[in-house]
Amino acid sequence: MSEAEFLAARNVSRETLQQLRAYDALLRRWNGAINLVSKSTLDAVWSRHFLDSAQLFALASEGAQIWVDLGSGGGFPGMIAAILSADAGRKTQFTLVESDVRKAAFLATVSRDLGLGVRVLSERVEALAPLRADILSARALAPLDKLIEYAKRHLAPDGVALFPKGASHADELKQALDGHHFSYLTAKSLTDPDAVIYQIRGAPLD
Repeated sequence: MSEAEFLAARNVSRETLQQLRAYDALLRRWNGAINLVSKSTLDAVWSRHFLDSAQLFALASEGAQIWVDLGSGGGFPGMIAAILSADAGRKTQFTLVESDVRKAAFLATVSRDLGLGVRVLSERVEALAPLRADILSARALAPLDKLIEYAKRHLAPDGVALFPKGASHADELKQALDGHHFSYLTAKSLTDPDAVIYQIRGAPLD
């Protein structure tokens, strides 16, 4: 998918388009040194990473005050959600958690250069005090049962976790339900016919 095709799927302002282009340029500049994303996906960055992240933003409540993205890596989906949130005029505060200090430095650079005010924490998810997120997201970080454990710690009681999962999503869901009690909705992915996005409602219970 090209930039033009992304814009056909997701309408954004001219200013936001410039931010996305700047993000793309930063990603390419840094990627050779610290491997933010697989090199094979760079030519498809507008679909594989930008639109794939944007679809999570579309599922988030407009009234969410705190969005926490775990294991942000190159900033997906959290940084894209922050860009789109600013474009929509929302007041959501974003925290991106990334334990790799080099990737965290990249994220801080993107936030600064794009004027986003995103907070970047270079710590392990397990070591953080509860973040009480209204929206909790994680992409390609861990199996769903592990993500449920993170949600228990960091999701507000009335919050929603957004966890995209690939072709093995049904098996991951079964394993997670075997060990935890939680309610969920399933949304089909716009970028992968075999993938879904699990929407976990409320802090899961044992």
